[in-house]
Amino acid sequence: MIVYRNSTSNISSEMLEGFFVDWPNPPSPKTHLAMLNKSSKVIIAIDDNTNQVVGFITAISDGVLSAYIPFLEVLPEYKNKGIGKELVSRMLKELADIYMIDLCCDDDLVPYYDKFGMTKTNGMVLRNYKMQSGNN
Repeated sequence: MIVYRNSTSNISSEMLEGFFVDWPNPPSPKTHLAMLNKSSKVIIAIDDNTNQVVGFITAISDGVLSAYIPFLEVLPEYKNKGIGKELVSRMLKELADIYMIDLCCDDDLVPYYDKFGMTKTNGMVLRNYKMQSGNN
């Protein structure tokens, strides 16, 4: 069974193996845990049979008008089981009192987020790939 938590308490870096698939310079599990801890909001999906984190979503927010969802990820072997949908739904509920909730995604993911009532818009990004792992 998958359980969902709104906290990183009792989450260790050892529980965060296997994420950031296909990233050339993925963050280490230790850096991943730091990222989760420093997010304004986090929801974590845990397989209670293995006690491993199998998915997560984060938000960064000023707590007044705006929030940005930078990460939604589900381990490959747990995809297509409704975990991502549940994570997004829960995060949008957490952010329901915020005026604007933004995220950036690849074109092939637009239909996925459209199902949550999100609207496609223009955006600009700057990526510093030498810092992708989070190690300074």
